[in-house]
Amino acid sequence: MAKKSRASNKPGRYSFLAGILIAVIAGLFSDIIRVETATFILAVLGLVVGFLNVTAKEVTEFLVAAIALLLAGVANVTVSLIPVIGSYLQAILVNITTFSAFAALIVAIKSVVMLAEE
Repeated sequence: MAKKSRASNKPGRYSFLAGILIAVIAGLFSDIIRVETATFILAVLGLVVGFLNVTAKEVTEFLVAAIALLLAGVANVTVSLIPVIGSYLQAILVNITTFSAFAALIVAIKSVVMLAEE
């Protein structure tokens, strides 16, 4: 994968920021925003980030960070026990996990393809 210039990577950066923002907003307003809609949007943005936002040099760091986020998502049951804000934090964490999982899937596949080409 060739390194992309900052100007050509704007869609990837905006998709990343939008994914995090939507994950937080959908978690805070889960009674207004349908779970299916938020999940679909986060999945699409995660795919875009996976395709556009991670360079060859960043693959390892990205996948390690994604694994950490996915593991945190597994532990989200304990977050819900925090009084008042626990349910919101749990919803946000689930959304970020969804977003990260789709991005990590694409990056991992791209990494395997790169290894196979060598």
